[in-house]
Amino acid sequence: MHQRHPLTTPCKYSLISLCLASTLVPALANDTVDPIETIEVSSAYLQGYNAHAASGATRMELAIKDIPQSVSVITNAQLEDFLLTNTNLALDSATGVNVERIETDRTYYTARGFDITNFQTDGVGLPLTNGNNHAGMDSAIYERIEIIRGANGLMTGVGNPSATVNFIRKRPTAQNSLDISGTFGSHSLQRLQLDGTQHFSDRISGRVVLVQQTQDSYLDRYSRDNQAAYLFLHAAINEQTQLSLSHSYDNSEATGNLWGALPLYYTDGTPTAYSRNTSTAADWSFWDVVNNSTVLELNHQFSDDWRLRATYSQKRTDEDSNLFYVFGTPDRATEIGLTGYASEYLLADKRKSFDAYIEGDITLLDREHQVVFGVNTAEAEYTDQSLYDFTTGNGFPGIPNLQTWTGNAVYPTLVDGLAGSAVKQTQDAWYATGRFAVLDNLHLILGGRYNKWATEGTSYGVDRTVQDSDLIPFAGFVYDVTDNINVYTSYTETFQAQQELDVNNQQLDPVIGKSQEIGFKFDLFQGSTVASVAYFDVQQTNLAIIDPQTADFAPDAVRYIGSDGISSHGVEFEIAGEILPDLQASIGFTDFSITGESTVADYTPSQLLKMGLVYTLNQDVSTGINIRWQDDISRDQGTVGEGFNNAGSAIITRQDAYAVVDLMAKYQVNEAVSVALNVFNATDKKYLTSLYWAQGFYAPPRTINATVSWTL
Repeated sequence: MHQRHPLTTPCKYSLISLCLASTLVPALANDTVDPIETIEVSSAYLQGYNAHAASGATRMELAIKDIPQSVSVITNAQLEDFLLTNTNLALDSATGVNVERIETDRTYYTARGFDITNFQTDGVGLPLTNGNNHAGMDSAIYERIEIIRGANGLMTGVGNPSATVNFIRKRPTAQNSLDISGTFGSHSLQRLQLDGTQHFSDRISGRVVLVQQTQDSYLDRYSRDNQAAYLFLHAAINEQTQLSLSHSYDNSEATGNLWGALPLYYTDGTPTAYSRNTSTAADWSFWDVVNNSTVLELNHQFSDDWRLRATYSQKRTDEDSNLFYVFGTPDRATEIGLTGYASEYLLADKRKSFDAYIEGDITLLDREHQVVFGVNTAEAEYTDQSLYDFTTGNGFPGIPNLQTWTGNAVYPTLVDGLAGSAVKQTQDAWYATGRFAVLDNLHLILGGRYNKWATEGTSYGVDRTVQDSDLIPFAGFVYDVTDNINVYTSYTETFQAQQELDVNNQQLDPVIGKSQEIGFKFDLFQGSTVASVAYFDVQQTNLAIIDPQTADFAPDAVRYIGSDGISSHGVEFEIAGEILPDLQASIGFTDFSITGESTVADYTPSQLLKMGLVYTLNQDVSTGINIRWQDDISRDQGTVGEGFNNAGSAIITRQDAYAVVDLMAKYQVNEAVSVALNVFNATDKKYLTSLYWAQGFYAPPRTINATVSWTL
C-alpha cells in the first residue's frame, strides 16, 4: 500500500517550525554579535535584478561583463517578487531557456535547440541521468540561479552545447534573522516557508530553510504535496580556513499524475480540443520523488592572492510510482480508440563527486593575471525497475470518452515483465584556466578541461558500456571599449561519448558540440544595470547515424558513421537591473534557427521573450508584471489512414504564438510585516505546455495567490 511520508502531517511540521523559532528568536535580541568578514563576504545579498558577477563559467568570480559568454542570473529578489517557488517556474523566466513540461512531473529543458542536461549546485554536478527532471525542486534554498548559455567546456565538458544551470545555495546572512511566510491561493494552495540565520559565535553560524506545501490542481485527480528542508552550518576554523556542512531534503508526493498526456488528433486528422482539466491519469496513480543531498566544503586562504576550495558532495534520489499511460487515436464521433497501459516504476540514483581547485594571481611581464587549476572526480550509479500486468486483463484496459472519464481504471496486478537498468558512470577531469591581461584593456581567457568518461551496465536490455576521453578547449577575448562597454568573442566545446561501432568494429569518436559567440556587454546607469547583445553559432558534429552500406543488415550487425547533427545560430539580447529610478527589470529576447533536424526545429520556439518588471511606487508599495512570449510551434504527427476522404494528408499539431502574463503587487504593512498578491496567467490563456512529445496537455488557467510575510 502507498504510504505517505510522516512530514506530510501538518501538526508535525508545525512542531518543527515552533521548535526552530524558539531556538532562533532569543538570539535575535543579541545584536552585539559581529560575524567575521569571511562570512559576510560569502553571503553578500544581491540587491534587485542585477547580479553583477557570476562564477559558474570559469571558477573565477568575474563581473558578468568580463565573462566572454552569455550569462543570466535569476536573483533572489526575482524569485520572491513573482513567487517562483520551484525550479520550473524559475527557469521559465530565464533568457533563452524553454521549459518543456511533457507531463505533470517530468520536464525537459532546452536552449539554442539542444536539451539542457547539466545542472550544478555551487558549480559541481553531473549531467541528469535521463536528460529530464522529475517533480521539480523547490527553489526556497537557493540564493540565485546562474545560466551559462552555450557550451560550458571548462566546468562541465560533457553534455550538450545548450546551457549549464548553476544553483547557488543560501548561506548564513551577515546578521541573525528569521523570515516566515504563508501563501494561500487557487486550487487549495497552502504553503508555509521559514528561513532563518543564527550566529552561535563569532566563528560558527547556521542557516535553515523549511517548506511545507500542499495543492490540488486544475487537472482532474491531480494533487501534489511537497516538503523541503535545508541546513547549512559554517565554521571559521581560523582566519584563513573555513569549513561548511550542509544537507538538503526535498520530497514530492503526487497523486493522479500524468504519465504521457492527451492525444492531440483524431483518426481523421482533425485536432482534439479537450477542456483544460482533462487528464489521462488513473485515480490510483502516484509518483513520489525524494531527493537528499549532502555537501562538505573547505575554503582556505593561503595568502591575499591564493586560495583553495574543495567540495565533496553526495546526492541520492529515490522514486516510487504507479503510472498509467493512455495510447492510441480516438475516433472523432465516438471518442473510442484509446487503451490504458499500467506500470510500476522504482528508481534509486546515487551520485557523489569531489572537486578541488586553487585560484590565484600571478605577475607576468609586469601585468597581473588570474589562474585556476582544478581536479574533479564523480560517480553516478542508478538502478531502476519497471513492472507491468500482462495476464489479468487489467494492465491494458479500454478507455472510454476522455471528456467524461473519471480515471476509474481497475487496479492492475503489477508483477509481470520485469525490466530495468543498472548503470554506473564515472568521470575524472583536470582543468585549468587563466585570465591574462594582454593589454590594459584586453583580456584573454584561455583554458581547457581533460575529461575521462566511462559508463558500464545495461538499460532495458541495451548495453550501455562505453568509455572515452577528450580535451575540451576554451578561448575568449574581452576588450574594454570604454569603462562601461566590452566587446567579446569566445569558442568552446562539449563532448558526448557514443557506444555505436563503425564497420571496423571500432567505437565511434564522441559527439562534439562546438559553440562560438561574439557580442557586446554594457554597464549602464552607474553600474545598476548590465546589458548584453550576442550572436551565437552552435554545431554538433560526428553524431552517429546508420552506415548506408549496413542499413539492410540484421539489427546486431548494423554499423554507424559520424555525421553532422543539429546546428543553430541566432541572436540574444538581455538587460537586468534598475533601468529607471525604482524600476527593476529583467528582459531577454532570443531569435534563432535550427537546421539538421526538422522535428526539433518545429517543436522548438525560434523566438522567446522573457520580461519581468517591478516598480516601487513608494517605500511601502511595489507592483510588477512578468511576461513570457514565444512564437508558434508545431509537430508532424504522420498521415491520415485509409477510410477517410483525406487519407494520406499530413497531420500537423500546431500551437499558435502566445504570451503568458503574471502580475504582482506588494504592500509593506510595517517594518516586520508585508502582504503580496500574485496572479499567474492573468489573461487566462489556454495553450499546450509542449510539443516535445507527440502528446501534450494544457497549462493552468488563471490562478491567484496571496502571501503574508513576517520578518524578525
